[in-house]
Amino acid sequence: MRSIILLSAILINSAIKLKSQNDTLYLMKDGFIINKHSIKPIDLDSIKFNGTDTMLFLKNDIIINKQSINIDSIIFYQPTIADSGFFSDTRDSNTYKWIKIGNQIWMAENLRYLPSVVGPDMGSLSTPYYYVYGYYGTAVNVAITQPNYTTYGVLYNWTAAMDGAISSNSNPSGVQGVCPVGWHLPSDAEWTELTTYIGGESIAGGKLKETGTAHWNSPNTAATNETRFTALPGGYRYNNNTFYYINKYGLWWSTSESSSSNSYYRTMYYNYSNIYKSDEKKDLALSVRCIKD
Repeated sequence: MRSIILLSAILINSAIKLKSQNDTLYLMKDGFIINKHSIKPIDLDSIKFNGTDTMLFLKNDIIINKQSINIDSIIFYQPTIADSGFFSDTRDSNTYKWIKIGNQIWMAENLRYLPSVVGPDMGSLSTPYYYVYGYYGTAVNVAITQPNYTTYGVLYNWTAAMDGAISSNSNPSGVQGVCPVGWHLPSDAEWTELTTYIGGESIAGGKLKETGTAHWNSPNTAATNETRFTALPGGYRYNNNTFYYINKYGLWWSTSESSSSNSYYRTMYYNYSNIYKSDEKKDLALSVRCIKD
């Protein structure tokens, strides 16, 4: 391994001379690797930043390659990535905790993005609708003051969760959906990867659920939250125009449909250690957890 050089900040319009170099540049943003760029086959002696969005590779002051960038640092060795942290959604300034489980990085809170809101009497298989459990009005500024919004986030029908995208069971899903930039809605395959990594469906719910009975009804069976996923029982909006089972059930969408009218989701219960895979009508409104791109 050749010498290690760490850049903690980008030097705009100045060059970095490479007396020795590693084989790979790790381009970083907000503590995450957003791209890797192999420089092993490139004969270069310096790197220069042109403005804030382009990285130039030079040999004898001649540009031999360039890379478009949106980063805040470069690391010349394999970085150790933190296993938890926080990020902000630029759309509404909501801040979320994230955690790393296996090879996946998940939000450790339910999504709270709320561009509009309706009561449970409104529903659709094809029109996006957003709900806050227990709120029956249409004023976003009022809905976001509700305790259920703060604690459990927003309930989305599948069309709202997907934000117009088509079904995907790829891993990763490739569907940003309603998630913040840099994050995406998990596919059924990604939920399965999570469940398998922590021991299978029969015990995964307990490892994902928040402990105690502040939010989950007693007995909150087998809850350890050892993954720090902090699954919460936000309930759901059913297609008979009613909210159901807050404090008892937590339900989260996937990007994977089972038919033209139904999609897969995951459920956890207050009285079971399991996580359950089911499919239901797309006009149900469930919680959303996003996963890092």
